[in-house]
Amino acid sequence: MTPPSQHAYPAHWEADVVLRDGGTARVRPITTDDAERLVSFYEQVSDESKYYRFFAPYPRLSDKDVYRFTHHDYVDRVGLAVTVGGEFVATVRYDRIDARGMPASAPADEAEVAFLVQDAHQGRGIASALLEHIAAVARERGIRRFAAEVLPANNKMIKVFRDAGFTQKRNFEDGSVRLVLDLEPTAESLAVQRGREQRAEARSVQRLLGPSSVAVVGAGRTAGGVGRAVLRNLLDGGFTGRVYAVNLALPPDLAEIDGVPAVRSLAEIREPVDLAIVAVPAERVPDVVADCGEHGVQGLVVLSAGYAESGPAGRERQRELVRQARSYGMRVIGPNAFGVINTSPAVRLNASLAPEPPERGRIGLFTQSGAIGIALLAGLVRRGAGLSTFISAGNRADVSGNDFLQYWHDDPDTDVVLLYLESIGNPRKFTRLARRTGAIKPVVVAKGARHSGSAPPGHAVPVTRIPDATVSALLSQAGVICADTVTELVDAGLLLSTQPLPAGPHVAILGNSESLGLLTYDACLTEGLRPLPPLDLTTSARPEDFRTALATALADPGCDAVVVTAIPWVGENGTTESGDGEVLATALRDAASTSPAKPVVVVHVEIGGLAKALSAATTTAPGRGPATGSPEHGRSAGPAPVQGAGERSSADAPSAAGVSSGGSGAGDARPAPVRGSAEAPPPPSADGDAARVAGPAAPAPGRIPAYPAAERAVRAIGQAVSYAQWRRQAAELGKVPEYDDIDESGAAGVIERLLGAAPPDPRGVGLGDDDTRELLGRYGITVRPTLPAPGADRAVEAAARLGYPVALKTTAPHLRHRADLGGVRLDLADEAQVRTAYRELTDLLGAPAELLPVVQAMAPRGVDTVVRAVIDPAAGAVLSFGLAGVASELLGDLAHRLVPVTDREAAELLRSIRTAPLLFGWRGSAPVDTAALEELLLRVSRLVDDHPEIVSVALEPVVVAARGLSVLGAGVRLAPPPSRDDLGPRRLPSY
Repeated sequence: MTPPSQHAYPAHWEADVVLRDGGTARVRPITTDDAERLVSFYEQVSDESKYYRFFAPYPRLSDKDVYRFTHHDYVDRVGLAVTVGGEFVATVRYDRIDARGMPASAPADEAEVAFLVQDAHQGRGIASALLEHIAAVARERGIRRFAAEVLPANNKMIKVFRDAGFTQKRNFEDGSVRLVLDLEPTAESLAVQRGREQRAEARSVQRLLGPSSVAVVGAGRTAGGVGRAVLRNLLDGGFTGRVYAVNLALPPDLAEIDGVPAVRSLAEIREPVDLAIVAVPAERVPDVVADCGEHGVQGLVVLSAGYAESGPAGRERQRELVRQARSYGMRVIGPNAFGVINTSPAVRLNASLAPEPPERGRIGLFTQSGAIGIALLAGLVRRGAGLSTFISAGNRADVSGNDFLQYWHDDPDTDVVLLYLESIGNPRKFTRLARRTGAIKPVVVAKGARHSGSAPPGHAVPVTRIPDATVSALLSQAGVICADTVTELVDAGLLLSTQPLPAGPHVAILGNSESLGLLTYDACLTEGLRPLPPLDLTTSARPEDFRTALATALADPGCDAVVVTAIPWVGENGTTESGDGEVLATALRDAASTSPAKPVVVVHVEIGGLAKALSAATTTAPGRGPATGSPEHGRSAGPAPVQGAGERSSADAPSAAGVSSGGSGAGDARPAPVRGSAEAPPPPSADGDAARVAGPAAPAPGRIPAYPAAERAVRAIGQAVSYAQWRRQAAELGKVPEYDDIDESGAAGVIERLLGAAPPDPRGVGLGDDDTRELLGRYGITVRPTLPAPGADRAVEAAARLGYPVALKTTAPHLRHRADLGGVRLDLADEAQVRTAYRELTDLLGAPAELLPVVQAMAPRGVDTVVRAVIDPAAGAVLSFGLAGVASELLGDLAHRLVPVTDREAAELLRSIRTAPLLFGWRGSAPVDTAALEELLLRVSRLVDDHPEIVSVALEPVVVAARGLSVLGAGVRLAPPPSRDDLGPRRLPSY
């Protein structure tokens, strides 16, 4: 057996994990320095737990036991520990065994595994997390099965194994239950892992947004300063829990600040504290974190600046902040954060620098920028949109948008998710979570720093190598609504939070301005919508005319959405009147409330009070929500584009306490906000949007979004149409087909052989033609052979061997796929033509040694296409398709999908490029064999998904004929397998 000293400490096994209760813990390998920790841990384990572990009374560990449990070779004997505050709270160990159950080394592929969890930490999901990590370690070391002996009374441990989702066998032997787990991940084990991850991360966010007590660390005695501003905002917002002011500089005789207890340290607080708002200089933050950790605080919102945004020293300070907080089981929002807001009447938390919080609503908003957060908050409030929660995470060193997607997925108070992101730390996970959340509620993303090629200061994330347009396409594939600007983000959020989803692209346009109607019509065509002819009500139209026209349009089965355009109407004497906006708003809302549920938007020009009146509503559940009708407002339920779209759950109804979106009901009283010294910069101009208005006490029809420009309104409708279509398609899941001729193990052997023979190079190795054909052939992908032609005679011999007609082409890197430079000669029918073509080629382009000419049999005529797959460090495995040549190279006409691709996605991929008509019989040409092309895409997808060592595949050209296709050129590049964070055991990002 290999001595332990011969194996380096596997630092990549270290991981921070979120537990079932939302707290964090660290998983790491056990080392020889852990003897004292192990003994201390064991002393705190109950006699019953010890009995379950050793099948006999075992009150203490002997010196021999301690040595055995702390000395590992990290191959055949491995031990992992879970630590909180630096101390062990759980351990797991495996020992490789042979078929007789005796200690063994590779190639033995089975190991015995045993767990021990401290009683005080049982029930937190620690054993389940440990099983994920020890199983991943075992697979890395060539172990395929775990065997475990468990006493029948140890129900908790049996349940851990049973619920893991691995294929397993159980039998009863000699008074114990013997379990054998196959460690190969299954669809069930992955679903179990992700389900646990979702519940744990959502719970960790819930602890941050719904605290029972908050301590503001850094609140000073005198008015002014960030800490004092947050304290005032907490109190003015009507926080329902306990509040404490903490400042080390406070004099001992000061007992209160702003009417709340004032202390110098959290140690002076006798009750638990759930959340700490940290507003002290960066150099003092470590002491504050330690104080919070010792007191059992569950989470931190760090407003302090001076971290990664300030340079390398700050980045290291940020890493230490995260490490220190996680060591105590705490999660961190920030640093350099603007704060968090939760408008739920049960919490009413304004732990932010926003002196005037938004009203209660159905939008969840996450931003990575404080300045953008202020602008978005102001824009939404100005236009009458309420929020459920708001988070401005700053450098988002720990808690990120992924965590909040986990939370919002199940949050009954959130109908629409808006995110402003400057970086995506784990793109694979983000796409997965966005797809899942988007299936039940819209996710809208505006991404900053799209073209800089680097992450913003403070964000430690992989930098993508693919164009921004490709990133947007991949996000759209996951159901994300991509907004180009923050204004567009607000526009989309406003429509989606107040209107039902459209059943299709047909848009009715009506209004009192023919010109504005035509502008709207053009905008609809630009967005790919199908506008109906605009209805001009003329400038003399009155509110009742609008009401009648809107009701008629909504009742039309050929209409899916309505745009109402309105300008000030002209009086009888020819003078322009501003009109009564409230009267027009009432007419439009009355028509909408009594008609089939379809989205309605208003484009207005200088009509006083219209936008304000349209945005007014009382309930927090708008009657025309993102996928809902409004039965409670007497509105008939129209055709719903998405399953369940015609009704609102009971959780969305107004509460018995009469809570209103304006917060003015009897059950939602708030003290008037008082501005602190940390006043936000002035918001951008209203741009014609409404100011915030508290709704009346009695129920009123839902809001109708208003826009100052036709293009903005139509863009929002177009996004809603695309999203609704995605929702309908997502309900019909595609599948990744199985092909009987795929030889996965054979391909793995080829890859292992080629990588083993190549010199170490992190960039990988490009395969030669023969190796490429062999590897692709394992997946049923046939590449037409080529024969080298270093001279004219060899070219003739190759042509005779392959059979006429043939093609002669160069393979030099600078001429590959460049038929426009004359490097390809086609349809050579005999020896004379081959010799002539060879002479012309060398005379024109150079000597054979430079050109590297080859001969290839001619393929049936068809459409030249290109199929590529690459592993991007940020986006993961991406499959791309387009037409070969000018279309893809000059015009960038390529479509992309994330791997693995389903049969439905492969069909969509072909049809997503602008030049797709060429595949389907454009201008009378014969349609090509798209079924064969779809199969090729699916096979390439399977290849790169099954073998992470394949970092790029390029098939070019792929000639698709009326029947069948021919792959004429192929290239494959291999590299050591990259880290696949989203497929391994759950873990938090490392810093």
